[in-house]
Amino acid sequence: MGFPRLSVVDWLFGPGPRDGPGRLWPRWLFLRALGLIFFSAFSSLLYQIRGLIGPEGILPAGAYLEELARQIGGLAYWYAPTVYWLDSSAHAMLLVTWLGLAASVALVLNLWPRGALAVCLISYLSFVAAAQDFSSYQSDGMLLAAGFVSLFFAPPGLRPRLGEEHPPSRASYFLLLWICFRIYFESGFVKLASHDPEWRHLTALDQYYSNGPLPNWIGWYAQQLPHWVHAATALTTLMVELGVCWMMLLPRRFRLVCFFIVTPFQIGIILTANLAFINHLVLALGILMLDDRFLRGALGRLAGRLKIGKWKLETGKSKLENRNSKIENRNSNTETGKSEVGSQESAIEKLVLSEAKDHQSTIPSPESPVPSPASLARPLPLFRRAAGRVALVVTALILTWIFYSTTFLLLQLLDPALPLPEAPVEALEPFRIANQYGLFAVMTRARYEIEFQGSNDGEHWTPYPFRYKPQATAQRPGWYAPYQPRFDWNLWFASLVPWRQAPIVVSAEEALLINDRAVLSLFAGNPFPNSPPRLVRAVMWQYWFTDSATLRRTGQWWTRKYLGLYAPELERGANGRYEVVEWPTEMLPPPQPADAP
Repeated sequence: MGFPRLSVVDWLFGPGPRDGPGRLWPRWLFLRALGLIFFSAFSSLLYQIRGLIGPEGILPAGAYLEELARQIGGLAYWYAPTVYWLDSSAHAMLLVTWLGLAASVALVLNLWPRGALAVCLISYLSFVAAAQDFSSYQSDGMLLAAGFVSLFFAPPGLRPRLGEEHPPSRASYFLLLWICFRIYFESGFVKLASHDPEWRHLTALDQYYSNGPLPNWIGWYAQQLPHWVHAATALTTLMVELGVCWMMLLPRRFRLVCFFIVTPFQIGIILTANLAFINHLVLALGILMLDDRFLRGALGRLAGRLKIGKWKLETGKSKLENRNSKIENRNSNTETGKSEVGSQESAIEKLVLSEAKDHQSTIPSPESPVPSPASLARPLPLFRRAAGRVALVVTALILTWIFYSTTFLLLQLLDPALPLPEAPVEALEPFRIANQYGLFAVMTRARYEIEFQGSNDGEHWTPYPFRYKPQATAQRPGWYAPYQPRFDWNLWFASLVPWRQAPIVVSAEEALLINDRAVLSLFAGNPFPNSPPRLVRAVMWQYWFTDSATLRRTGQWWTRKYLGLYAPELERGANGRYEVVEWPTEMLPPPQPADAP
């Protein structure tokens, strides 16, 4: 019984071409970079997850899942795809995070990359689906989307090395470039569609370095540059996001040129701002614009000087001589030869017959001599061929679904009234693998900081020190990316809206009134170590970068101005209930930027 060839499906979703420029080394580099990004994401969660969504955290995942199940019943399991349904204790969350961290290390070391990716995705999606406000970032969707497509992009096997026998499929390669393209283009489009005057007048970057979520000290120096530099950078940003990015979808030479334009662009963003792992992921996706031919030509001599040996850059897989040469390097003086030597072919055929009798596999390992064409012509068992065809069809359906959903979201951005079926897109929404992007559509025109303070008398207030947010004016802004401190990050978003739209602030106040250890771990210290304060409040400050003269004269990196109470001042009564001592004056919209005092 035979199986019909699915020519178009095979061409798109089966193993890619073995000849041509080659994509083995870009795939290898990208997957290692993706593993490092997953490692960063999981390592940051190890120190935060208990305080964020643990049973004693700010937004407990267990309570959220219970309420979700109560409201929508069985659909809750689809709406929130997380293993925390089984156990939402702090120990379970840490276990899942450790599993993800171990899988990310395996991916970096190229150990069973598909299995490692699957564990990373399940572990990370479990957090994202239950984290509520703490996973409302575009970066989470980007990582899940790239990781999911990489399941089909990565080579199979426990130790695949370059995966020469399984070159990446055309569809998976294109979809990863498609993600990269859409991040650029959609971010550029929303900047124009928002009609933000900052982008229209090319002033978007004049205060960007100080007003972003978590500034760093390099950004402080960048902001001291004259306006024309910021204007030129803003114009360059629009040109890259709306024009240059189209080169990713063009033939090879255009992609290579595009790589050398967008890579310095991303490195500049990484150096001047703490934007978690967003730009690290986009930088990693850009590696896919390269190919084996380019890397061999550019780095071949360097590889030889470093004596890389068996890991030398090559695309050879299309000719038998190249593979024989590689096998000879690994097996000293083993003779395989390309020609069909009679005695060798006879020995191989006997070996194949012997193994067939014992029902053993005849697929050679990378260290084995290359079998003769006659031995490779033997049909695979029926069930294996059937399974292979089913896997190919399922892969085609899934990747086509992803492409339709992401194309729909792009077209909807361009024309929201476009009459296209939405059901396939909505079905994928809980998994965050088909997303709409749009970074910095509207620029923040001032920097506001929320500060938690405690007091025992209502007169003298002591601030809780943050780990990463700007606070002390003499403290130099740190450099933390790709590490993402989600509590500090979310407080920046909270400062831009009224307190009623930021439930994490009041939840944190309540936790501080009982010296909740999990929540206190999100701070740099506890100013009330012996007993919790009687009163806790959240106040608002406005911050500005100082200039070079002020820094030299006073050592101050920041100037700040007190704006007032942000959220209700709370105390904990004798009955354990939380009571409001003072209500804030609503700040909607937030105060407009003013000249620094």
